[in-house]
Amino acid sequence: MSQTALQRALIAGCAGPRLDPAEREFFATVRPWGLILFKRNCESPAQIAALVQEFRRLAGCEEAPVFIDQEGGRVQRLGPPHWPDFPPAARFGEIYARDRAAGREAARLGARLIARELLALGITADCLPVADLRLPEGHGVIGDRAYGETVDEVSDLARAAAGGLMEGGVLPVLKHIPGHGRANADSHEALPSVAASPVELEKTDFEPFRRLNDLPMAMTAHVLYQALDPDRAATISPKIVQEVIRGHIGFDGLLMTDDLSMKALAGSLRERAERALSAGCDVVLHCNGDLAEMTEIAAACPLLSGESLRRATAATDRRKSPLDNMNLAESHARFSAMLQA
Repeated sequence: MSQTALQRALIAGCAGPRLDPAEREFFATVRPWGLILFKRNCESPAQIAALVQEFRRLAGCEEAPVFIDQEGGRVQRLGPPHWPDFPPAARFGEIYARDRAAGREAARLGARLIARELLALGITADCLPVADLRLPEGHGVIGDRAYGETVDEVSDLARAAAGGLMEGGVLPVLKHIPGHGRANADSHEALPSVAASPVELEKTDFEPFRRLNDLPMAMTAHVLYQALDPDRAATISPKIVQEVIRGHIGFDGLLMTDDLSMKALAGSLRERAERALSAGCDVVLHCNGDLAEMTEIAAACPLLSGESLRRATAATDRRKSPLDNMNLAESHARFSAMLQA
């Protein structure tokens, strides 16, 4: 039996830069499949590396994935003085508009540099790329996090970024499947609703994800698609998970929820986890580090098994050590020149 088979279908956070005794007991008892880090958890390279190592020891899996949101721009958990700032996705879209090859190379190299920073800390998965379209009616929560407004540029640049991460030994997490760009609210605060027809959604919002359906992992959108399931957000909708994400889009990688503590979802945290797993999500995500909430969610999360275990194993098996020893100073200089060109 693999180590992954003994892990629970949960990615959890923690409260601070070091685990307290109650958190240690939780991780050792529950054995989540993964850990996700936020700014509150990140003080210095040595501290993060120690935290990651302790989590893996407690969870009983030396290959347990550790996640972070390091997109660049507004969404990056690591920054100065220990780590460089990276630009938002829209900056690569601007380069791509002038020169497609240059845009792709900038997106790839930026992600490759991010991977270098993450892997040095033991972080093995980045919640990047964002394949949502930037659409006029969409809420600003996506905004410059999107590579652009068209299917071609978004899917092209997202592919390049995913490739850069994987070249650097870090797994990409495609988000927010099947598409958050048209959503009219910030799902952290309320449930967004989309009124577009299935035909329109398939041509636009869903299409970048269909073109990227071979990536190892994806994160759901807490979005209500009125024409597809008027009662349930995508994360907890069997119809959308099975017919859209697994069916039309053809994604067969590991499907993780967006953060279950976000206000877009209703019901108790246990109910949210049960609904997401019942809908067909493989793993649930809880981010805020509140131990009582984590305990409630964990009670609804079984050990990974069946298709979810297969997908989890397949995803982690795709992570390979970097093939090259990149010259960091030279690569950063080249990246800066691309952004300034």
